[in-house]
Amino acid sequence: MKHLLLVFALLLTAGAASAQTREIYTSPKFKELAKDHKVLAILPFKATLSLRPNEVAKNGGAEGVHQLEQREGLNVQSALQSYFLKQKQDKDISVDVQDIAKTNALLAKNNITAEKLPTMTMEELAQLLGVDGIISGTFESSQPFSNGAAIAMTMVVGFSGSTNTGKLSINIHDGKTGELLWKYDKSLGRGLGSDTGSIITVIMRKASRQFPYSKEFKS
Repeated sequence: MKHLLLVFALLLTAGAASAQTREIYTSPKFKELAKDHKVLAILPFKATLSLRPNEVAKNGGAEGVHQLEQREGLNVQSALQSYFLKQKQDKDISVDVQDIAKTNALLAKNNITAEKLPTMTMEELAQLLGVDGIISGTFESSQPFSNGAAIAMTMVVGFSGSTNTGKLSINIHDGKTGELLWKYDKSLGRGLGSDTGSIITVIMRKASRQFPYSKEFKS
């Protein structure tokens, strides 16, 4: 019986490890295109929340959910800025990030709303914002990151005890050519007590060795 339990535990561990595989793409042209990059801008993320009917009603209907999605997109943008600023302070990355207050002010000044962002090229956005590269992405979930409850997002471990509640995708494009330089997709699941900042920190730490602007990657 003990041997059977041990085998079962090992199988669960193996399943969890395999499910933790990250989907990361780095362009073979990265070094060539990003060699002179100094500043990146982080755009508000496009958030999509698939809430239950009672949650939709509780949040003010379709319009209320839309506003919640916009707030979630700004929360992810802010959390990423905090993460990169900490990395820069620790001298772990080679680029700066534009203050998101400036990024969002420039977008608003030019009447570029969340709905209009997808109609613009990365080259146009980089020129408008005065940066070398653009960080953008999507957040899809059945549960907001920050809803005031003791619910957060953690890595999906891959067996039946976990419930997949969403996905976070982070993209970096070159500002001159518009080419995709780096892409990171991560599935998310329910967990206990955290906030957007700590969630983003955990997710990015998982990818730190494969983040092309990090000194760890270059070494």
